[in-house]
Amino acid sequence: MTSETEQFAVDVIYALPKQQKIITVMVAPGTTFIDAVIQSNIVKFFPDIDLDNIKLGVFSRVVKHDDVIQPGQRVELYRPLIADPKDVRRKRAEKAKDEGRINKITGAKVS
Repeated sequence: MTSETEQFAVDVIYALPKQQKIITVMVAPGTTFIDAVIQSNIVKFFPDIDLDNIKLGVFSRVVKHDDVIQPGQRVELYRPLIADPKDVRRKRAEKAKDEGRINKITGAKVS
């Protein structure tokens, strides 16, 4: 059995546009990221979270569910993207060209 001194604190973080939650849990060495999420019981606050398909990360870097968490790391739960950022930028640029706000050849702003 692991002693309490071997355990370490981990923050489990999830955010929506107008609401966020940080839950600190004590985990034992060898705990996986998904185990820390399950232990935090964050789905109690956000029932829409699909634990089987949610993307997890540490400081904006995606990790696998079964990767082992280390002291000093935190678990971030990422919401699915509504739109592909590249497509959004491309459409915005095309709209600006069509409206004459940028030069169609150079891409520079028209004054």
